[in-house]
Amino acid sequence: MEIIKHASFEGERPLYARKGLRLEKVYIGPGESSIKEGADIEAVDCEFNGKYPFWECDGFTIRRCIFREGARAALWYTRGCRMSDTLVEAPKMFRRIDGAALENVRLTNALETFWDCRNVDLRNVEAEKADYIFMHTENIRIDGFRLKGNYSFQYAKNVEIRGAELDTKDAFWESESITVYDSRITGEFLGWYARGLRLVNCHIGGSQPLCYCEGLVLENCTFDEDADLAFEYSTVQARIRGRITSVKNPTSGRIVAGEIGEVILDGNRKAPGDALILTDDTLK
Repeated sequence: MEIIKHASFEGERPLYARKGLRLEKVYIGPGESSIKEGADIEAVDCEFNGKYPFWECDGFTIRRCIFREGARAALWYTRGCRMSDTLVEAPKMFRRIDGAALENVRLTNALETFWDCRNVDLRNVEAEKADYIFMHTENIRIDGFRLKGNYSFQYAKNVEIRGAELDTKDAFWESESITVYDSRITGEFLGWYARGLRLVNCHIGGSQPLCYCEGLVLENCTFDEDADLAFEYSTVQARIRGRITSVKNPTSGRIVAGEIGEVILDGNRKAPGDALILTDDTLK
């Protein structure tokens, strides 16, 4: 493997199509496509300021690096990315990637990140300013995640999330086969039109959560006071600890809570309109 240390590159395609390359404490300055079409690349303790450095790459590892804002759209159309202990300040990262594993990574401007990707594994990752993160992405595994950004996981498929704090409006819209364990999800209009959404030991905040869902399951979850008008037009099986402010017009299924402030069943119910809505007291 060729090793380059303590060097600087800028301009267009300075390391184009290189194979078997290790970069140590290398600075990539303004320019475009610095490592495009590369394979078997390692970058350690490097700083990236140019656009599109890792496009159409196969098999690359990034450790203890910094992607400045100028390195926007840095990782697109790639296969086999491993990133650890890295700071990412650039937006629009990770597009059309197959196989991305991130550990101990902070993304401070994660706008429109992880679009149209497959086979994503995140451990101990933070994402801020992350509107529209994970759109149209599938086969995602996440353990330890802090998210601030709206419209997350829209149209995502086959997702498992553990130990997360998700501050996000309109999350999981039209998603499919998502399970979230031991997490806190805050933001209105959670999970609308989702299919096969399962929440286990989660805390939910924000108005009008979990409406228009198919095959929705909640196990041992809790709700904030502002999480009102829940489950409208959803098919749902829910076991809720404590109080839920209000439930409105679920389509079918069974909802059990410690206490329900208001049950709204009006003329706008949709067939079959036969959901069982119970409290712990009624089960005694």
